Amino acid sequence: MLVGNICNRDVVIVRTESSIVEAAQLMREYHVGGLVVVKEKAGKQTPTGIVTDRDLVLEVIAEGVDMNEVSVGDIMSDQLVTARTSDDLLETIKIMRTKGIRRLPVIDDDNGLAGILTVDDLIDLFSEQIADLARLIALEQKREKEKRK
Repeated sequence: MLVGNICNRDVVIVRTESSIVEAAQLMREYHVGGLVVVKEKAGKQTPTGIVTDRDLVLEVIAEGVDMNEVSVGDIMSDQLVTARTSDDLLETIKIMRTKGIRRLPVIDDDNGLAGILTVDDLIDLFSEQIADLARLIALEQKREKEKRK
């Protein structure tokens, strides 16, 4: 299974010069815990960082920083790890686990933003798969029981 087949294509983005308040409002409006920070490059939105609700709390609110004095670019995580749409999903999950990443921007072959892969989306995907397996087992058990009658 490829990352590009699973990733969420509806990515909420923000720019480095955006305000902290704007970032928080976007997170609230779209019910997301992170925003991909992008810059325009050759007509494409290229991810340059990520800012999370945790960043807002730990880097701004908890430190008592004046929200008007910093921008998204000042607090974003710029050690960005990305996946390609053509990457194997299970290998990408291993990378996320190893690096402690809950949200991973997905890029296309031209390094443009293609989507985002989140732990929440993966939990939804795998819980559906597990539910399907549980139904399969139950169906098989029912068939075996009926054969014994």
